Formats: sequence, C-alpha cells, structure tokens
Amino acid sequence: MLFIVERPWITVGLCFVIVLISALGMPRLTFDNDYRSLFGEDNPQLLAFDKIQSTYNKSDNVLFVIAPSGKDVFTPEVLSAIALLTEKAWQLPFSSRVDSITNFQHTSVSDGELVVADLVLDPSAISTSDLGEIKKIALNEPLLVNRLVSRQGHVAGVNVTVQLPELDPMEVTEVAAAARGMAEEIKTLYPELEIHLTGMVMMNNAFVESTLADSQKMTPIMYGMIILVLLLSLRSFSATFGSILLIIFSLLAVMGFFGWLRWPITPVSVTAPTIIMTMAVADCVHLLVAMLQNMRQGQAKKEALLNSLKINFKPMLLTSVTTAIGFLSMNFSDAPPFRDLGNIVACGVLVAFLLTMTILPAIMMILPVRVKLCDASKQNWMDKLALWVIRRPKFLLVVNGGLVLTLTAMVTLNELNDEFVKYFDETIEFRSATDFLDQEMGGFYTIEIALSVSEEGGLNEPLVLEKVEQLSQWLQQQPEVLHVNSITDTFKRLNQNMHDGSQDEYKLPAARDLAAQYLLMYEMSLPYGLDLNDQVNIDKSGTRMIATLKSLSSNEMLVVESRLHNWLKTNMPDIDAEVASPVLMFSHIGKRNIVSMMGGTVLALVLISFILVGAFRSFKLGLLSLVPNLAPAGVAFGVWALIDGNVGLGLSIVTGMTLGIVVDDTVHFISKYRHARVEREASCDDAVRYAFSTVGSAMWVTSVVLISGFAVLSFSHFTVNSDMGLLTAITIGIALYMDLLFLPPILMCLDRK
Repeated sequence: MLFIVERPWITVGLCFVIVLISALGMPRLTFDNDYRSLFGEDNPQLLAFDKIQSTYNKSDNVLFVIAPSGKDVFTPEVLSAIALLTEKAWQLPFSSRVDSITNFQHTSVSDGELVVADLVLDPSAISTSDLGEIKKIALNEPLLVNRLVSRQGHVAGVNVTVQLPELDPMEVTEVAAAARGMAEEIKTLYPELEIHLTGMVMMNNAFVESTLADSQKMTPIMYGMIILVLLLSLRSFSATFGSILLIIFSLLAVMGFFGWLRWPITPVSVTAPTIIMTMAVADCVHLLVAMLQNMRQGQAKKEALLNSLKINFKPMLLTSVTTAIGFLSMNFSDAPPFRDLGNIVACGVLVAFLLTMTILPAIMMILPVRVKLCDASKQNWMDKLALWVIRRPKFLLVVNGGLVLTLTAMVTLNELNDEFVKYFDETIEFRSATDFLDQEMGGFYTIEIALSVSEEGGLNEPLVLEKVEQLSQWLQQQPEVLHVNSITDTFKRLNQNMHDGSQDEYKLPAARDLAAQYLLMYEMSLPYGLDLNDQVNIDKSGTRMIATLKSLSSNEMLVVESRLHNWLKTNMPDIDAEVASPVLMFSHIGKRNIVSMMGGTVLALVLISFILVGAFRSFKLGLLSLVPNLAPAGVAFGVWALIDGNVGLGLSIVTGMTLGIVVDDTVHFISKYRHARVEREASCDDAVRYAFSTVGSAMWVTSVVLISGFAVLSFSHFTVNSDMGLLTAITIGIALYMDLLFLPPILMCLDRK
C-alpha cells in the first residue's frame, strides 16, 4: 500500500497497461439474441422441441396481421393487397413458405379429376358472387379460421415460415427490417390497411431492439445518477473524477476479458455493465468517504489515505468476496444467460476491488484534494441517528422483528407465474402486435404434438387417423384452444371432394389404400413451397399437430400441458407422442430456475457464513450477521406480493444475487463495531456510535448508488430485467434499513447479555 501511495504514477501506468490489454478483447464480444439461449442444452423441453423441428419444418416465422379500416377482409382491394403481400413475402430473406387466404390450396373435383388451386386466383377481377363464395369457403375452413383469417372475417394474416441458417445473430434483424419495409410498401399502396408484425422472428428481433434501447437509455442515466450522487455525498470533484475513472477501467477490463473468451452477450447479461458500475462505486465510496473524513479532521492527504486503506482493506476484501460468491451462485441457474451474468459481475466485483486498492489511491494522490475542516463538536445527521437508535434498542427490536415476520409471512401470497410475451413492455412493436393478434384473430402461443407409429405409411391406417382426429376434436373442445392445425381436416376435405362434395362424406377415408391415394394425389398437385412437410414426415409414419391457444400464464399453460399428457396416456398409449413448443419451454423455465437456484443460494449462504465467522473470529457475530442478510430478501418478496404477486424468470435469481450484495453493509458495520469493542475497548453504546460515525455515511451513499443502479434497470423494456432490477432495489433499500435500525439493537442486546 505504501508503494502505491508513494509511487502513484508508476501504479497508474501499470494498471493502465493491464486494463488496455484486456480492453482490446471488447471487439470480440458477440451478441446472442435467440430465445433458445435462455435454455440449457439439457433442458428437456428444448430437446423435445428440437426433436420435432428436426423432423418437420421449423416453425420460426413472421406473421403479417392485416386489419382493413372497413372491418372486412373479403373485398377486391383487401384481397388484392393480401395477394400482393403473399407474392412479395417469398422474397423475404430465408423464407421457405408463405401461407395466406389467397394462396390457400383449395380442392375441388372437375370431370373426375382432383383440382388443387389458390382460393383467390385474380382478386382484381373477382365478381360479387365469387366474393361471397370465397368468404363462405374461408370462414368454414378449419385450416384457416383463427389461423389466417378471423372468425368474423375482419382481420387476416400472411404467415411466412423462415429457415434461418443460424450463422449470424443479426439474421433476424435482417428479416425484421425486410418485413417492415414490405409492410410499409403495402400500406403505401393500400392506405386503408393497418399491418402488424409478430411471429418468432419478430420476437427474437425484439430481444435485440429492447437490448439496444436499454443500453442507449440506461447507460447515460446511470452515469448521470452516479456522478450526481458522488458529488452530493463526497463533495469533492477529485474524488468523483477518480470514482468515474475507476468505473470506466473496471468495465473495460471485465468486458474486454470476456471478449477474449468470446462469451456471447444476451438480453440478460447485457445488464452486467450497469451492475458492475454500481458495485464499483460501492467499493470506492467506503475508501473515499473515510479518507475525506480523516482530512476534514485535520490529517494530511497521504496519512488520511493510508489510514483509510488500513481500516477498510479487510471489510472491503470480505464484501468483495461475499458479493462475488452471491453472484457466482447464479451458476446454479437453469438459464445460461443468468450464469453468464453472474460470472461477469462476479469478475467485475473482484476487478473493481483490485483497482480500488491500487489505481484509485494512486489517482487520489495525483489529483488535488481540497476539503473544509469540520467542527468535531458538531453532530451530523448520522450521529443523531446513532443516538436515537442507542436510546431505543428494545423498541426497535420489537417493531422491526414484527415487521420482518409479518412481511416475510406474506411471501406465500406470491405465485410462481410468468407469461413470456409480456417479457416485453407495450412500447416494443412485437408486444403490441402480438396483443392485437390475440384480441382480434388468434393467439401467439402454440403447442406442437408430434405423433408417430413404427410402421412406414402407418399414418394412412384408418385406426391411426381416427386417433389423430379424436385428439384434434378433444383439443378443439378445450376452452384455451383457438385453432387446431391437423392433417385429418385435409383428409376429410379430400374425401368429401371425391364424393361429389357431399356433406355426409366430410369424414376420414374408410380404407388405408384410399387414404394413401388421396394424400398422394393432393401432394402431387401442390405447388412448390406449399407441400405437407410441415405436417407429415417423409415416410408417412407420423404427423405434427399444432394447437393455437389464447394468451395464458405459465401456470395455466402447465395445466393445459398436464391435461394433454393425461389424455394421450389414456387414449393413445400405442402411439408415440412428443409435446413441445417455445411457450412450454418458457412455462417450465421459471419454476426450474427457482428450484435450481435454491441449491446455489444455500451453498452461497453456507460459504458466506463460514467466511464471516472466520473473519470476525466470532461464531456469534458470524451467525448474527445472517439476520440482517436474510431478512431483506424475505421482506422484499413480501412487499412484492403487494406490488405484483407474480414471480417469474427474472425474480427467480434475486435472492442468490442480493445475498452477496446486502452482506456488504453488514460486514462494514460489524467490522467497525468490533474494532471499537476490541481495539478501542469501547462500551456497546460507544461502539455503535463509532460504527455510525465511521461507516454510516458510506453505507448510506453506497446503498443509494446501488438502489439507483438497479432502479435504472426497472426502466428496461425487457421485463425480466426490469422486474429483477426493481425487486433488487427494494431488497437493497430494506437491507440498509435493517443494517441501520435492526442490526445495532441486536448487537447491543446480545453484547450486554
């Protein structure tokens, strides 16, 4: 430490070179915006979904939702617009299929021949009678209603299936930009139309756009808040400037290091810089506040700085290690982006500590620091608070103990629930478009069921088709289901066509050979790109059925999934069935993450407890410190029950993450209290007064910075981050209250006994 203070320029130079070498890795950072990045490679729902996707066409898509101002899709102008958009949509990057009501492959029989053709051939030359017939067909076609046209015929959709090469994370941005340009072009030609864009590709793009919007908005706000808080609390331009340099160096070193490792940045881990900024400030404030206090009491800068380093080194080391342990517990998360976030921030905390103990003292020795001498006899507000606490220990114990027990008991009012479309707020285009889709035509949520038999061509077996039809009918009867896309509807329509259109013949073929013949004729007549590969596998031994559902919470979705599995087990025991979809993946991840994080939180708690017992050399103080460290999370979740009540993916990591953060103030307070009791041989009251006077202001400032930093995250467009930020800010605020008004009375009462 003496070398750092006496050779500041050398210290700054060495640190600068090391940081620069690390920062050169930043251009290597990549961004992963695929929603699949939220799931581990061994996630069972992801494995099931990938299995279905490998057999049938991928379901990544862009859906144009078209809403005419006249509330009627079946007009020559609107049908012309849909036909034009359908034609142009083939030009979208990586498009492999386009479906709409105009190119729907309608079947009929002419002179004993099966005719398969677009439902709308020439919209501009269509007659009134033809319009009526097209509307009648479309609104009675199970494959169209609530999928590509609303039941009332006032909204339609053009669905573009996209096969992304997955070579570049910006592929979705390219597709989204092209889709928006196409929508604007159609709206220019047909101004009476309103076009909304949704689909899985647009959701992936929303991850990109929300991340960029958050970075552009939150980073300057965070810097502004940090500078303001530091200026007001430290009252020193030099100290504020040194803190900002420390933050910048910490960010460059950490993000550059992970750039060298080529770690991908995700919409979750993109919050790491903001968190590292706040944690870096928490480190340097303790050092600077103590130094400035010493100088205001008459010490020279060098002496004040050395004394601050001496008294703060151990507690700062402890708090950095315990904070890192708290974030490292996120490696137990079932979602890889949270593991990345924990590792990046843990590394950032340790780097910030090293720089706080090296480059920050050196900078402070180089910069001029001017302070006003303070009147030792004059009490500040922290001294007055200490006196108030010392006079009311029993009162504070009873009141705060009751408050902790009451609010912690309310934790049970929270519900483990989530809705992944609402991961984005209403300002995001994907969210508003999906809400419109859900209200006007059909849902965004789907469940895919892949059914297969062991025999090649076994799908054509009447008994198998009957089972598939039973499942389709059962799904349609479920109150949550809006649409079922099943191959049996095609078989029934073909059977009706081949029996002169008789309504009585709208049923499945009675013989296997007949079903195989119908399917072959139909497939031979389909144009390129509109084949049945998305519904039937190559050897005709299996089929994929897709059920579209209303917007449901994760709990409601899991109830539907359980009901479906029970039906399949009871009614189709001899048919292999795989059930999966993105919504099921998201529905399971929240609960899986909470269960997995429990192990990480317990391990972190045990490690932190051992560290504190060893550091304080007191089993009693080590265990005692757990009270103000565990209580904030319980109280915060109790408060959350009053605010929202739903605990999803973003909140599932808060307890483990905040455990390391809230330990900081506790460690600093107990360290100063123990220093006064052991080395100064002070009484309990005087030890509390000493702790308040030496570390109270720093605790207040660091907590305000931390609360501000995480509160900034609450403005994120990505609600996983915003909810996490808000609850973490609440937890840190409660922790400060506990450390100032609950911990001192506990120390006093136990120490007196």
